[in-house]
Amino acid sequence: MESYYPDQTDLAILKLLQKEARLTYNEIGRRLHKSKSPIIERIKRLERLGYIRGYVALLDYELLRDCMMAYVHIRLLDHSGAALEEFQAAVASYPEVLECCHTTGEDDFILKVVTSSLQSYNAFLRQKLDRLPNIGQVSSSMVLAQAKHSTAVPF
Repeated sequence: MESYYPDQTDLAILKLLQKEARLTYNEIGRRLHKSKSPIIERIKRLERLGYIRGYVALLDYELLRDCMMAYVHIRLLDHSGAALEEFQAAVASYPEVLECCHTTGEDDFILKVVTSSLQSYNAFLRQKLDRLPNIGQVSSSMVLAQAKHSTAVPF
């Protein structure tokens, strides 16, 4: 993979796209005072190098029926590299897990989990998480309301 760090124009493109991913090449060029062709080339390079991993629609889970969110704090029994990788691979395969973060502090991992109901969350815990080896302790925090939701990286 080629070594590359985005320049100021690339960073400006990234800032625009993370706020409005549906902008056209022409609109990005207009906002940055550049022509369409170099904008296309830059975006394709940023995609190829992994700076842009994909484009998504952000949904408001509170407006969706039958949708609840929880943060799950997990402590493992074994902290070896192999055990950590095994745990991460397992939870990454679960569609209910939106995020899996390896953390410092009392917990080893924090998962962001979305399910359709309290009953389906309980099924997720019992049929998936509890069956994983190496689980020491699990605690859950149910989200009552979300004051802010953003995926924009500040840079």
